[in-house]
Amino acid sequence: MTRLISFLLFLFLFVSAANAQNDITVKGTVLDVNTQLPLELATVYFTTVKDSTVIEYATTDKNGAFRMNIKKFEKPVFLKVNYMGYQTYYEEYKGLTESKDFGKIYLIENVNALNDVVIKSEAPPITIKKDTLEFNAASYKVRPDSNVETLLKQLPGFDVDNDGKITVNGREVNQVLVNGKTFFDKDGAIAIKNLPADIIKKVQVSDFKTKKEELSKQESTSDFSSINITIDEKKNKGYFGKIMGGYGTDDRYEANVNLNYFNNKQKISLLASSNNINSTGFSMDDVFDNMGGGRNSSGRGGSTSSGGGGKGITQSNLVGVNYSDDWTEKLLAMGSYNFSNTVNKNDSKSNEVVFQPTGNNITQSESKTRNENTGNNANFELEYRLDPKTRIVVAPKVSQSRTNGISSSSSSTEDENGNELNKSDGSSISDGTNLNFSNTINFNKAFDRKARNLSFVFTNNNTDSDSDALNMSETIYFVGSTPNDLRNQNVKKRAVSDAYSADIEYTEPITDSLRIRVGADLDWKTTSNDQKTYNFNEDTQEYTDYDSKFSNYTSSIQNSVTPKVGITLQKNKFTVNLDSRTSIVNFENYSLYQNEATDLSKKYALPFATALLRYKFSRSKNLSFKYDYSNALPAANQLMPIVNLNNPLNTIVGNPDLSPVEKNSVNFQFRNYDFRSRSGYSFNLKGDYYNNDIVSISSFNTSGQKETTYTNISGVYNLSLGANWNQQIKKDAHVLRYGVGLSGNYSFDKGYTNDILYNSKSVGITPKVYMSYDYGEVLTIAPSYNLSYNQSKYENYLLGKTSNVVHRVNLQTTSYWPENLVFGNDFGYTYNSNISDGFKKDFFLWNTSLSYGFLDKKLYAKVKVYDLLNQNQSATRTISATSIRDEENTVLRRYVMFSLAYKIGNFAESKKGGKGRPRD
Repeated sequence: MTRLISFLLFLFLFVSAANAQNDITVKGTVLDVNTQLPLELATVYFTTVKDSTVIEYATTDKNGAFRMNIKKFEKPVFLKVNYMGYQTYYEEYKGLTESKDFGKIYLIENVNALNDVVIKSEAPPITIKKDTLEFNAASYKVRPDSNVETLLKQLPGFDVDNDGKITVNGREVNQVLVNGKTFFDKDGAIAIKNLPADIIKKVQVSDFKTKKEELSKQESTSDFSSINITIDEKKNKGYFGKIMGGYGTDDRYEANVNLNYFNNKQKISLLASSNNINSTGFSMDDVFDNMGGGRNSSGRGGSTSSGGGGKGITQSNLVGVNYSDDWTEKLLAMGSYNFSNTVNKNDSKSNEVVFQPTGNNITQSESKTRNENTGNNANFELEYRLDPKTRIVVAPKVSQSRTNGISSSSSSTEDENGNELNKSDGSSISDGTNLNFSNTINFNKAFDRKARNLSFVFTNNNTDSDSDALNMSETIYFVGSTPNDLRNQNVKKRAVSDAYSADIEYTEPITDSLRIRVGADLDWKTTSNDQKTYNFNEDTQEYTDYDSKFSNYTSSIQNSVTPKVGITLQKNKFTVNLDSRTSIVNFENYSLYQNEATDLSKKYALPFATALLRYKFSRSKNLSFKYDYSNALPAANQLMPIVNLNNPLNTIVGNPDLSPVEKNSVNFQFRNYDFRSRSGYSFNLKGDYYNNDIVSISSFNTSGQKETTYTNISGVYNLSLGANWNQQIKKDAHVLRYGVGLSGNYSFDKGYTNDILYNSKSVGITPKVYMSYDYGEVLTIAPSYNLSYNQSKYENYLLGKTSNVVHRVNLQTTSYWPENLVFGNDFGYTYNSNISDGFKKDFFLWNTSLSYGFLDKKLYAKVKVYDLLNQNQSATRTISATSIRDEENTVLRRYVMFSLAYKIGNFAESKKGGKGRPRD
């Protein structure tokens, strides 16, 4: 791998040197014509006169200066300068044949420019508005058959990892919109994988806002970013899509349908998928389609997993419909419906060592499961604009699912001397249904005075679940006086939960930069759980004998009133946001167990506080500091002093004396991205400190049976940090991106084992390095490596310390030469140092794909091989303060797949006028 990276660097430097003689340097300074002040982050770019193709671009620094190295160009070009609120500067030259200093370039302020409008005759590569970063998609070239994800990878400051997680200038993206609306899901995974790049006009990046913040035009309090993808008007009327089907060895198959119909504001999309290769979503890769473990798997992660996939093999069938339209000028609608059916089969075996002061216990277990889930999910959103200052948004969601499962398991436990303590065998057949309805109503009223605002948010969440299971088990104890446990039971459960919340808030501006907020939250929640257990009657051969020992009924009612107040101070460079609230909570709990009723009533006054500071050194450099103090109530089952005997090897009882968990959190983030050099870095540090944290206390009797309850501990904390640096170098057809990252954590924890308190100190560190090299539209090479190291040390504990190291190497290559041929390879290697004997410590995962395009690349024939070396495995090690658990599950192994894919598309391009004239 080191040789490969060195070779790529050498190749790039060689090509750069060979072309250096053809390079020229252009520079200059951009100023305001009236104030003579420099304009930072103005976009300066050169385009051809013939077809406005962008040749090169840069942004100005804090002194208004720009500098570009450009290959000599002997045809007519435009020099263009764009800056928010100013008229676009145009100047034509016969060519770029020698280095040139353009000196001072003056921009004239456009008095008609609004905050959210850029008056221009042509979109520059980058436009930086007040709170939005906008990229012109046409300025970034991608292959004609590329999806949106490929386009995003070309944009400066963007990073899309192998899990599909998007970051922009170091900030994670948690929302992707299409023309301002969701496309199936908020996270946008379906949109970036399925929409073609050539229909995109702009990519806009801004701070993520909740619907309440969006409607009331409040500042974002989130640490995430939001992306809005706008469709080119010329491609906004017509249809496009892709149909794919494949069949392979071991009866592996996959099929996908992606159809989209756009008619200006109206958009309808249909997605369908069916496969038995562990792909449970709609997202497809251009090279590997649905293949699991390919470009949808992590090559940069840091978990202790040693495997190349999840647990078991899943067969799935999915259908989804997405709809959006503006019914009238005042009424906007969007929604989606998804149907899913998945069947997962898995065989598992594990080995677990449980640490105890009196000696370790070792448990070996095996299980075989089959679980099926059928679901229907529908969501809708209506936005009604009563008038320019009043808006109502209603967003209902309904989901229904049905599950059934069959499982069998066996386990045996012995002490460290090899003496058998207990063994257990069991099987179960279960069936369940779940129905959920949730809704959010946002009402927002803006007033004539700027920033004066009234908002009201009402939410409800209603869930009703039923399950019916037949459980048969036999647990034998070889030591001690614990009697053997034999069960043949029918367990019927019903859980009902209803939650309602109302949030009202009024914002009043004191000055142009100072605002205060006052309001209150009202919350009401009720839950009930009813479990009835019937033993098998040998005489009637039916489950008719009611067993009160394993039957119970619990319910809880939680009401709270939360007055709140907040203040925001917003200046040109910084924003300060302070919020404080106190929840007055009434928590009523009731249980009926073995004909004995128990009531537990608790009242709390829980304070909450948040402080947020954001400082902008420039439009691309900023830091944020956030402090959060919060309280969390114990769960009802942790509080109620009733005995849970469902697991014969673990008896659980609640503790009514538990206190709420107090949490203090501090989060510091710094981000900087230089658009001129296409490089950037980010740093974040987070710390959490807990008082009255809730932990479990477990003790073992001589038979190996565990008894568990809960208690509070204080003084535990954890720290985490992350840092990332990346650089992009572009030279003609050569594009090199590379970066390094570091994440780490430290935690101090406390716990109990056999009623003895211990301390643990854990540290983890994960450095990573990644790179990608593109040669035009011909070749892409992307190697990456990360190392994950974890160590834990214990005090007042039988175990002194544990450690673990995981190496991961990943190499992705894609060749688009010769014409019509696409050859892709994903090669990964994973090594886990601390997997126990009997589990393989390392493995290779190599996936390859070869396709050829026919009929002007509308029809593709493809052959793929998954796990070419037939080494895939799923061996994981989980290290906790009380145990080490090694587990191995069924995974997908080598198969060959043959498939055909056909692309369709027809757009009715709108006819518009010719190109605008350059501005004087």
